[in-house]
Amino acid sequence: MNENNTGIKKIVSSESFKSIVSAIICAVIGIFVGFIILLIINAPNAPKAMATILKNFFYYKRTNMKLYYFGSTLVKSVPLILCALSVLFAYKSGLFNIGVGGQYCIGIGVTLWCALQWHLPWILCILISVIAAALWGAISGAFKAFFNVNEVIACIMMNWIGLYLVNVLMQNESVMNVSKSETFSIISRSPHSLLPKCGFDKLFADNEYATIAIPITIIVAIIIHIVLNKTTFGYELRATGLNKNAAKYAGMKDKKNIVVTMAIAGALAGLAASLFYLTDIQPWKTSSTVPGMGFSGIAVAFLGGLNPIGVIFAGYFIQHITLGGSLIDMHYYNPQIADLISSIIIYTCGFVLFFKELLSKLSAKKTEVKQ
Repeated sequence: MNENNTGIKKIVSSESFKSIVSAIICAVIGIFVGFIILLIINAPNAPKAMATILKNFFYYKRTNMKLYYFGSTLVKSVPLILCALSVLFAYKSGLFNIGVGGQYCIGIGVTLWCALQWHLPWILCILISVIAAALWGAISGAFKAFFNVNEVIACIMMNWIGLYLVNVLMQNESVMNVSKSETFSIISRSPHSLLPKCGFDKLFADNEYATIAIPITIIVAIIIHIVLNKTTFGYELRATGLNKNAAKYAGMKDKKNIVVTMAIAGALAGLAASLFYLTDIQPWKTSSTVPGMGFSGIAVAFLGGLNPIGVIFAGYFIQHITLGGSLIDMHYYNPQIADLISSIIIYTCGFVLFFKELLSKLSAKKTEVKQ
């Protein structure tokens, strides 16, 4: 009995357990606040609407439809998870990469240009996109390392520059249908640029967008976890993040580590763009705002407890409720209510660290009382 109690206490006091509990608390609070808003707008239909949001693909009665939309949810979770990993990687190294949106934009532009203009195979499209986004991220890192420019300011500027560069780049008749202000479908111009499906389309009821992007994302998350926690390189990055001066005193190259960190973070954002757009699930449309994927990635990173494995589940959860919200009966609610509910839940995810700290204090108080 004592051994069992000791084991339970170790689990409860572990950082992973606190992160999971904190994430669940934030998600529940977000859902509760969203439900109150639904009640205010239309009380009789609020329970059904919230149930629809939480069900997502379970909303459909036929099994093949459930599988199809489950596959679509996974596909749309891919860029969110990878953008969250980009935020997480930089944060673990002491940097706040708010420039994921711009890096993601660069990844989109380079990916689609390689596919639609140069007709390159998918592997080259991904490789060039990742390199371009890594260089874009490295610019913000260089400003931080060599000119002591706050990375948040540098990243915000690079976000808008990246967005407008992609808008200009895409204004080419061989890439974009100018009359619709959106890029052509890849399958119509360069089918061999699409990601291989490797049977995933069959697994999800002939979902043509289900590709190797799904397992690649999981593998990347595992690699990031190993790099950060099991390698000397990861230790140096985390040490630089905790105390740049101490790391420098210990012989670590702090400036190099900052640039490399932002480059890797940018590469992850570029990979997110490639793995999403090379499924041909949607075109790029000329935009006046930076894609929200980068900012949503911040919430997902914290909801996942700043753990690469936790980010996989957090990213899927956010995408699950977002797509579930689109199925709400619009006879009773404004179409934008789905985005509002999703935004509220995402916003509450920012309090994960607050609840984690609160749990740590409560745990410490209990230990003091027993002693």
